[in-house]
Amino acid sequence: MGLAAHAVGGRRPDTGVAASIRPWPSMIENHIRTLLDAPAGGADAPTLSDLEEMLTTGYARAMAIEGEQWRLQRRIVDVAVRIADDYNELQTVELRKLARQLRSVDAELISIRALIGSLRARADEARAA
Repeated sequence: MGLAAHAVGGRRPDTGVAASIRPWPSMIENHIRTLLDAPAGGADAPTLSDLEEMLTTGYARAMAIEGEQWRLQRRIVDVAVRIADDYNELQTVELRKLARQLRSVDAELISIRALIGSLRARADEARAA
């Protein structure tokens, strides 16, 4: 299975997250893709331990993304309440920015969950072998 089979969407939009932590998600997703693309058997096949370790890392990444998702949702509610109390164009701009960030985070969560699902199936196959 090639990389294209694991890709969800095209270019990853900016989530507003600091650039210093952005490489980690790509590294995690790339490592999962590498394990998925490796042969299922033979000397080049990943071990069950490799698969399970990356599953743990993937689950941790998904939880971090969910945390960001919840934070953005809370901020959106806060801004919406402020707009309801006292409309102001700056708050509208902030709300649009937060909505874009939330869509990006949602897409990232869908992507990592799909990869984790594929990796979990691969680990199940390795356990059964």
